Order: sequence, then structure tokens, then C-alpha cells
Amino acid sequence: MTRPDEAYCRYLENLTPETLARLGDYVTDDVRFKDPFNDVRGRDAMRRVFIHMFETLGQIRFTVHHAARDDDTLLIAWRFESRLRALPWAFDGTSVVRFAADGRVREHIDHWDAASDFYERLPLIGWLLARLRARVAIR
Repeated sequence: MTRPDEAYCRYLENLTPETLARLGDYVTDDVRFKDPFNDVRGRDAMRRVFIHMFETLGQIRFTVHHAARDDDTLLIAWRFESRLRALPWAFDGTSVVRFAADGRVREHIDHWDAASDFYERLPLIGWLLARLRARVAIR
């Protein structure tokens, strides 16, 4: 039998618009999902975040590099790949995932650098952020 943490990682690695129908197999009805752009509660709200991601980006690839679990908490190191503004887009991040007693996810919190991995790729604001980063960096 596959452990819930292994099953959830595999689900994320195979996430497509079609597999979103099975989200309830992996997360609780009142799951909290948080990333640099969203902080939502509920399975339907989490599904809408993923639907928006697919509508905006199209095909994505999510690769788990490392996962470590202690009691009800799973830490995942991962890589996300897609296309943004018709250009390849990839970045690394981590997730803190907490499980309910039934083995489904009750909280999924993503951590990644939205400033350098997203905003700096946008016209105008990207230039400004890159200049600010260079200005405050240790030389």
C-alpha cells in the first residue's frame, strides 16, 4: 500500500486538468492552499487555483526532488517548469504539507521567490526589481 505522502507527491507530479477531478482523494474539504499569489481554503478553491494555472500557463511539469515526512508534516523540495510569455519558465521551491488523520492533505503551503522567479520576468516592473536587487546586494 502506498503511503499518503508518496501518493500526494505522485499526484502533484502527474497533475493535469484531467486529474483535478480526483483532488478530493488527496485533500480534505477544508484544505488550506497558500502560495505567493493565493491563500485559499477549501478543495473547490484549491481546484480553482490549479484551473487558473492551467488556463494561464498551459502544460506544466512539477518534479519532486526530495520529500521528508515527520509525523503529520511533509516537506517537499521541487522544481516547476512551464512557459511564461512564450518563454521557458522554471524555478525551484519547497512545500510544507500537513496531513489530517484520514491521510488526506489539510494544508499545503508553497514557498518560492516570486520576485525573482516571476515579477522580474515582466516588462518594466522586472527591470525595476532587478535594479533594486542589484542595488541592495553585497558586492
